[in-house]
Amino acid sequence: MLKELRPALSILLALTLLTGVVYPALVTGIAQGLFAAAANGSLIEDKGKVLGSSLIGQAFSDPKYFWGRPSATSPLPYNAAASSGSNQGPLNPALEEAVKARIAQLKASDPTQGKPIPVDLVTASASGLDPHISPAAAEWQMPRVARERGLAEDRVHDLVARHTEGRQFGLLGEARVNVLALNLALDRLADPQQP
Repeated sequence: MLKELRPALSILLALTLLTGVVYPALVTGIAQGLFAAAANGSLIEDKGKVLGSSLIGQAFSDPKYFWGRPSATSPLPYNAAASSGSNQGPLNPALEEAVKARIAQLKASDPTQGKPIPVDLVTASASGLDPHISPAAAEWQMPRVARERGLAEDRVHDLVARHTEGRQFGLLGEARVNVLALNLALDRLADPQQP
């Protein structure tokens, strides 16, 4: 019996070392060497202080900031430990009520805005963590943000244009605006000493 057990234990040990130590160390080394920022969470830092991640949305409710997509995570919005969508279909009454409440909140935040509200401002993404909004969603919010900050709308428009990312590799996905990066740029515009 020991004769059959020895090769099995040897293979178990070899595979454990290969798949549990060597392979993860190799992949981690390659990731840290070639893609250090992405491998470490794509963190946005200033002077050693982490301000957020470019991959995870954050809740902004102050009218002087651009607002991101709603988050369906619980118990808190944008909870990276609980990534999930609402799993509510288009005919679900709860989704309809949530969208109506979000529309009311957006209209109350800028009663002078008469354009249709882009869908990504009233519906959560599949992960509930999307850090991006569409250029149309940013454009819809521009008058409010410009007014709240005392800036010319053209200046805010230029800032949004500079922070609009095109399709990945020129063909995948849609154009998008990272809300955290845009809001940090707005803060720097208002106060150059700001991180």
